Formats: sequence, structure tokens, C-alpha cells
Amino acid sequence: MTDVWEPAAVANREAAVAEAVARLTRAAQDHTPCAPVRDLLGRADISLAYAVQQRVIGDRIAAGARVVGRKIGCTSEAVQRQVGVDRPDFGVLLDDMDVSGLPAVPSDRLLQPRVEAEIAFVLAADLDDDDLDIERVRAAVGHAVAALEIVDSRVADWDIAITDTVADNASSGLFVLGRERVDLKEFEPRDVTMRLYADGALASEGSGAACLGDPLAALLWLARTAREFGDPLRAGQVVLSGALGPLVPTPPGITVRAEMSGLGSVTATFSHHFSPKEQG
Repeated sequence: MTDVWEPAAVANREAAVAEAVARLTRAAQDHTPCAPVRDLLGRADISLAYAVQQRVIGDRIAAGARVVGRKIGCTSEAVQRQVGVDRPDFGVLLDDMDVSGLPAVPSDRLLQPRVEAEIAFVLAADLDDDDLDIERVRAAVGHAVAALEIVDSRVADWDIAITDTVADNASSGLFVLGRERVDLKEFEPRDVTMRLYADGALASEGSGAACLGDPLAALLWLARTAREFGDPLRAGQVVLSGALGPLVPTPPGITVRAEMSGLGSVTATFSHHFSPKEQG
């Protein structure tokens, strides 16, 4: 599938963006999943979907949130099959999405979460050059850590096409970073093996090669795409590079642990707390 506009399907683009933003925002505020937004945006108008994402993120920044990085979504074929899309996308990481320092992941902030194990890159240099390549991207990485991305969807039942997930900030939720910082001289991201355990039972496994062939290739894709959008990656930002294996549901009370060769492990326990709507 190619990225195309659908001007006939979306006659009033500004109105479509405004309504999609309102629908997703209400879902988050009311803690109630909403209908897909592809009825407003079309199924393939990626630029329109990113316009919604930018508006949603802009509203959160205006309310006090701070950008700390990006996430790359749908890099694994297994995950693409699980959520029904056929290409990678990206979202924005905000400071209040980082729950690494909390004793438990707050389940009451989530709607229908799933977890995936990833390699997180922390940048030591900007990636705003015109001639970005894999070696330039590698040199920009300060260190890597094992990470858990808790993906979530404001769209009911994860009924998403690519425009739904892009508009919904690439189905972002929260994230947890491991404590062990590793230099790229000490390991090769594409060779990493991963096992993800849920309450002690093996629930997902994969490798760095499952992430667009190489997590650094995913980072290069994001760096070029972010630069084209006029908002390049900057030093100090965290990049969640994409899933190394299939997604795993995370109901309240569950503990998940990802073990990654060369990177150590990262663990998260989900709180038992439900929101009032979930309890009903």
C-alpha cells in the first residue's frame, strides 16, 4: 500500500482533523474507547492522520507536557499482523508517559494496554543532517537500554487502520526504561535476542532482526521521517525503536519482565487499580 491522499473522501480537511482530535481527546478524558477515526480521515491519508497527531500532542504540550522523544510503531511483522497495519509509523513521547521510576504502572491511566519489548536509544547528538545514513545514526546514539513500551489505543477493540493508529499518536501509552546503559560498541542491536515473561511464563520472544531488519535501520527511518516533518530528532531524546516480538496483553496486577541479550532486563508490575468506568 502506498501513501496517498484521498481528497474526494475528505472534502473538508480542517473539519476532519478537528473532529478526529475531539473524538480521540474525549476517549482519553472519559476513559472510554471511541469509534475509529478513519471514517473522518480515510484509510490511507497519512498526512491527514499526522495532522491529527500533531494537534493532539500540541494540546498536551499546551497543558504542560514536555516532549522527551519518539517511538516507532509497527516495525515487526508479527505486530503488524496483530494490529492489522502494513507499515511503520511514529509517535511522540511525552514526559508524563515515562513511568520508569514508579513502583507500579498505573493501570487506571490505560484503556486496553498491551506490552512489547524494545531497544531504546538515547541520543547524544542531533539527527538533522541532509545526508543521514546508518553510520551517522549509529554515531549519534549515546547509549541503549532495554525497554517496555505499553501501547494503548483510544479506538475501541483495537479496530485500527494505519490512519487510526497514526492519528492516535501511534497507539502510544506509557513506557519503562531499564537501568543498564550499554554503549553500541558493546553489542549489535540486530543480534539481540529477547524473551518476555508474563507472571513468570514465556509470553513473547523475538530478536533485533524482527525490527525492520535492524533497530538502527528503524532509527534511521525515523530520523529521516522526522527531519522531513520539520521536527528532527535531538540530543537527549529517547527513541523506542520498535517491537522485537509479539504484543502481550497487560491486565491489572500482572508483572512482565523482558530479558535481552547484551542489555539485561526490564520489569514492570501493573497496579490493581481500576478506573470507575472499568469497575463498572
